[in-house]
Amino acid sequence: MTPETYAQVSNLLVPTATVIYALAMVSHALEWAMGRAAVAKTADVKGEVLVAADGSEQTSSGPAGTAAVGDSADVTSESRTERMEAASRVGLLLTWLAFVLHLGGVVTRGLAAERVPWGNMYEFSITASLAVAAVYLIFVHRYRLQWLGLGVTLVVAAVLGLATLALYTPAGPLVPALHSYWLVIHVSAAAISGGAFTVGGLVSVLYLIKARAERRVLAGGTMSASLRRLPSAEAMDGTAYKVLAFAFPLWTFGVLVAGPIWAEYAWGRYWGWDPKEVWSLVTWVVYAAYLHARATAGWRGRRAATIAIVGWFVFIFNFVGVNLLVSGLHSYAGV
Repeated sequence: MTPETYAQVSNLLVPTATVIYALAMVSHALEWAMGRAAVAKTADVKGEVLVAADGSEQTSSGPAGTAAVGDSADVTSESRTERMEAASRVGLLLTWLAFVLHLGGVVTRGLAAERVPWGNMYEFSITASLAVAAVYLIFVHRYRLQWLGLGVTLVVAAVLGLATLALYTPAGPLVPALHSYWLVIHVSAAAISGGAFTVGGLVSVLYLIKARAERRVLAGGTMSASLRRLPSAEAMDGTAYKVLAFAFPLWTFGVLVAGPIWAEYAWGRYWGWDPKEVWSLVTWVVYAAYLHARATAGWRGRRAATIAIVGWFVFIFNFVGVNLLVSGLHSYAGV
């Protein structure tokens, strides 16, 4: 196949993957919607044991009159749960299909350009979003994170849609400054750790939602069926920590070691306080603070999740805002 043919295949696969990610997002949205509807048909079971955000077990007494539910309510609840689980499975299968097509689109883009496919913002966007999907699917297998499907497919579909509609650039050769294997190491590490930052940020958002729902139940309120299917807030807090602890050393090596070495090759200096370099350092500082606070001050739960979410927004600004809005050697503003 010629480079032109590979480019055509990539240009077909990437939009197709975008559509399938969107369908997976719709499936997961239906899963959550059915869970919210189920709360009107079922009641909290009196005496349910919940794990609070601080890790202590507490018992929910539930509002008066909610201890007993009729057979019809049980049947309705079981039916809705089955439909929710079916929607979850469909969403995950669609995500796998989209990921395979997405991977094919990235590989054929590289074959079309006859180089690694991250020489411009379009290519980095499709590669970084592929890393988000890959990290999610790996952690689905390891930690059963399929409940994160709605957030992940929303992010990936949005990034791919933006890349296809607004950032597309025909495949072509790299500028001389980008001809270095250190660039390959730098961008690979940044993309994988960025994918993990995104997964960790989404887990932290859901942690805050789940922790609030648990506190409401302990006060005698109710919790939707979709939130009941999530792990406990304590478990989600631990999952976010594992994901971010994996990403941080990779970001450190890729951005603060491989990046400066590549910069010295390209521009003759290791560090120049370029906006991209500055915000990459700010991202590192925020996640270093997150890990340090957990290890030394014992920060867990809401405070740790807040730092993780702040770090994710800093990373997103570094990825989108600095690349597209701020002029610099590493950005595409004005290009």
